[in-house]
Amino acid sequence: MFRLLIAFLFALGIAGAAGAQSTETEVIIEERAQTGGATTLEDILARQRGEKVDNSYRSGNTGQGNAEGLLGQLGTRGVASDSDVYRAIRYGSADTTVSSKGPAAGVLIQDGGMWWLNFRTGPLREYGTYVVGGMLVIIVLFFLFRGKIRIEGKKTGRTVTRFNNFERFGHWLFAGSFLVLGITGLLTLYGRDFLIPIFGKEEFASIAQSCKWLHNNVAWAFMLGLIIVTVNWIAHNIPNKVDLKWLAAGGGLFTKGSHPPAKKFNAGQKVIFWACILLGVSISLSGLSLLFPFELPMFAKTYSVANATGIPQLLGLNLPTQMSPQEEMQYAQIWHVMVAYVFIAIIIAHIYLGSVGMEGAFNAMGSGEVEEQWAREHHSLWLEEVQEKEARKSAASPAE
Repeated sequence: MFRLLIAFLFALGIAGAAGAQSTETEVIIEERAQTGGATTLEDILARQRGEKVDNSYRSGNTGQGNAEGLLGQLGTRGVASDSDVYRAIRYGSADTTVSSKGPAAGVLIQDGGMWWLNFRTGPLREYGTYVVGGMLVIIVLFFLFRGKIRIEGKKTGRTVTRFNNFERFGHWLFAGSFLVLGITGLLTLYGRDFLIPIFGKEEFASIAQSCKWLHNNVAWAFMLGLIIVTVNWIAHNIPNKVDLKWLAAGGGLFTKGSHPPAKKFNAGQKVIFWACILLGVSISLSGLSLLFPFELPMFAKTYSVANATGIPQLLGLNLPTQMSPQEEMQYAQIWHVMVAYVFIAIIIAHIYLGSVGMEGAFNAMGSGEVEEQWAREHHSLWLEEVQEKEARKSAASPAE
């Protein structure tokens, strides 16, 4: 008898809970019905808590359930209210006709724009700042730990031609244009926060417009420099066994008196070279997409290829393969900035080692001539090749 009583109470409790849940669902439905199908207080609170809110009650509630009802919604409005028309346009179910014939003209409201704006001004800037700032901290610590890398052997007073005029032209075209692009890009990203309080909104508007003009036009010099640098040095940057020895010794960067052999470019320089090439090509492609809006979409097609490999699914990613023209531009802009942050961090390290961080290094790109002892300590195999060529040339020349 006691067991029967317990079972009855348990069943009664389950029924009560189910009834309460059903009642709660009915209340939610009733609340939405009382608002005419509009957003409820619970929707607003859930959105403020960062929870995902089901918008189907909005995207599916545009005033019409059939094609006949949609015909007059942008004219005399018919049975659709203003809110119905807005939702139909927002969720792409409106039969709209626009006078402009541009690629993106038919998208009157692009719902993903807020996500892009929030990400661009939030996590993108935050973590990008960490990347660039972190590299600056590493350089300062390296300088405090290692100091300036000096020529340790006795200087000979003789110089060796390291880079000819065309090589240095390509390097400075590539490097100089990158500096202009980096500075103007950073001013565009951070200018509103730091320059408006100093110069005011009108002056900042002029600065921002100038940055935009410089960024768009100097980009062509950057791409030309990228091509010249690639043609000049790609043959010298193919990895080989010597690079493994250089890496095993840390390039001699952390230990005085350590000078691992290297050819014209050591393993560290090869890493910088290939990073510049890959990042340069990537940032140029996204830059071209931004320079010619809506004409060079890349991401939907790229994501389709990536999804076909199955790798994104293994990582739990669902890459979109259908994008509006505006979404393509937003993804291109985000990718452009992400690559730029990494690029800037790498170039900061390169600038340090090529100038104040290493004695005699700047001469390679300054005058093109380097101290023979510097070449012996940092690129001994390359120096041997140069001296052998000079010896053969001298032997082949007739004696005067």
